[in-house]
Amino acid sequence: MSFVALTCLLIAIDGDTLRCGKERIRLLGIDAPEMPGHCRRGRKCVEGDPYASKASLASMIEGSAQIERRGRDRYGRTLGKVRVNGVDLSKAQVSFGMATAVKRWE
Repeated sequence: MSFVALTCLLIAIDGDTLRCGKERIRLLGIDAPEMPGHCRRGRKCVEGDPYASKASLASMIEGSAQIERRGRDRYGRTLGKVRVNGVDLSKAQVSFGMATAVKRWE
């Protein structure tokens, strides 16, 4: 696994998606509560407070960031593992109860 350093300001879009300039990065291995209006009909979305999940992610994204890119999803987002100051953001979101681990998305 090789991580590449980011040189951009990270912005939390929701509890499992970041923006780095024009690039949207979907964190691998987790699913966070959807922001209002974003849970498609017929889909079972993760329960929880989407605003708290987004705030949790936002609180962790200042500092030295690295991303391991692993492709793109059907929405054109980069799929990847992101670390900030050595902290794996996916694992942190799960440990704080702000996202659910999803093995098939690993």
